[in-house]
Amino acid sequence: MAVPAAQSPMKLMALQLLLWHSALWTVQEATPLGPASSLPQSFLLKCLEQVRKIQGDGAALQEKLVSECATYKLCHPEELVLLRHSLGIPWAPLSSCPSQALQLTGCLSQLHSGLFLYQGLLQALEGISPELGPTLDTLQLDVADFATTIWQQMEDLGMAPALQPTQGAMPAFTSAFQRRAGGVLVASHLQRFLELVYRVLRHLAQS
Repeated sequence: MAVPAAQSPMKLMALQLLLWHSALWTVQEATPLGPASSLPQSFLLKCLEQVRKIQGDGAALQEKLVSECATYKLCHPEELVLLRHSLGIPWAPLSSCPSQALQLTGCLSQLHSGLFLYQGLLQALEGISPELGPTLDTLQLDVADFATTIWQQMEDLGMAPALQPTQGAMPAFTSAFQRRAGGVLVASHLQRFLELVYRVLRHLAQS
């Protein structure tokens, strides 16, 4: 059902609320951060810089996706929630990071796995539209660079597994609507993930 363009701000607000309240982050955010680790300050500062860069890329992608959604009368909040479940678009957990006793190995592993997951989800969106292609490519590269930074630190600390993880099955976006709506969901999930990552890194850098 088409929605008048004048209602788009209200719809976008409703979309944000639906996405945020349907997420599984509430318990993680409410739990205090544990004691700081002995991670190098240079590593933490580099990670914070990379997070800010990816957040900027993600915001640019979201802005363009919202514009396309409004133009084509797509991406209604109710449809997006249903699509997230039907396609099985996953969340990346960070349960080992904001906890009473921060688990350094588990936190770095979950951080790397989350970035690796979003790298795959972004790759699944390739071909979404010619206009979004360059922004999507930049976002993919920056996410991949951040994942590499985390992996190299894990290797330096002797925490890295023997083999790097392999990408699991990604959602199949089979229509223009699914790609645009999926793009909104993936970008929103990534931004929420990065908010938590930034909070953890800033806590460690300031301790």
